[in-house]
Amino acid sequence: MPRLFTGVEIPTDVAFELELMKGGIWGARWIDRDSYHITLRFIGDIDDGLAREIAAELDAVSAKPFTLRLKGIDAFGGNKPHSLYAGVAESPELRRLQSTHERICQMLGMPPEQRKFTPHVTLARLRDTTLDHVHRFIAAHSLFASRFFEVDRFVLFSSRPSRGGGPYAVEEAYALGAAF
Repeated sequence: MPRLFTGVEIPTDVAFELELMKGGIWGARWIDRDSYHITLRFIGDIDDGLAREIAAELDAVSAKPFTLRLKGIDAFGGNKPHSLYAGVAESPELRRLQSTHERICQMLGMPPEQRKFTPHVTLARLRDTTLDHVHRFIAAHSLFASRFFEVDRFVLFSSRPSRGGGPYAVEEAYALGAAF
């Protein structure tokens, strides 16, 4: 039973910029550079038949390539932060692509995603971390902005069940702009 999700890969040079920020927070489990991505739709543990159906539907997605930029650093979890992340500058194209993936999953019988789509790249999982350390880290990196990069494909990833996710494998890549 594969554990699947769709996402956008982060270019190597942008991932290197993110990796340079590692450190300075006790209790942080930093994500490996090779695992940086923007999740579009978490699919979860599904049977092989549904996985094949999803892959076939994703193959029919039609969208133009677009540019993205990572911008800002923040944390999920409020007063009990559990994840540190780099945000994504607003992108209508990314939101449309995510919405298309959501519709495909629902059309194939999956329940709707309950969480609001907040595009981001997870940098670290936090555990037993002080709020003060997290706030200082965010303040120190608040002006972070990557270069603009082109998104010309999205990916169907698989992962092995593990704490904090990863390692991730590309099961299939789907080019954008093929129908245009």
